[in-house]
Amino acid sequence: MTHAELAAELLEIYPALAGLSPGLLDAVLAEAQRVSVPRGAQLFAAGAECRHFPLVLAGSIRVAKTAEDRELQLYRVAPGESCVLTSSCLVGHSAYPASGVAETDVHLALLPRSLFERLMAEHAPFRRYVFGLFAERLADLMGLVEAVAFHKLDRRLAAALLGHGPHLELTHQQLADEVGSVREIVTRVLRSFADHGLVRLGRGSIEILDAPGLRQVASGS
Repeated sequence: MTHAELAAELLEIYPALAGLSPGLLDAVLAEAQRVSVPRGAQLFAAGAECRHFPLVLAGSIRVAKTAEDRELQLYRVAPGESCVLTSSCLVGHSAYPASGVAETDVHLALLPRSLFERLMAEHAPFRRYVFGLFAERLADLMGLVEAVAFHKLDRRLAAALLGHGPHLELTHQQLADEVGSVREIVTRVLRSFADHGLVRLGRGSIEILDAPGLRQVASGS
């Protein structure tokens, strides 16, 4: 890929990079490292040093916090978005507190720490973009804390099942990771949903039979 093609792709997906000074744009094109990683690959781990700022060009990254045998999904990073944990670690010169895994095949442009710091210092639109996402993710994480702390598992699980169409290709472990529980308890709740005619369980799949009923459960009705 030529520099012109990379510039066009970056500006289309990340408009905050528009209007860079010629010198800063040249630095981005010269120092950005194109990387492709397969689905399931770990991009960073808790405790690891943060050295790059990733710009997601294609695919999705799943960021989660793991403790013992439990995992809690924090958020996903799609093209045009940024990983706020990475931003936080780069700004605070700290290690990653969680892990990131490629949910699909992922294509990235990695900016070195020095270039990220230069962009933050010299390009106001990029700085506003980074801090704007901090605010959005903080609101999302507060909602996650509220759900985990105050909502019952059946409500969280019902909400997680909705909005994906009538057929979900998900394992019980994947659902447990998403709602911050363990597989055995999620399986028990899913069987209860099946007994009440809300879902039909298959091997690695779930069929939604009664979406309105699931919405009632999710709302606590």
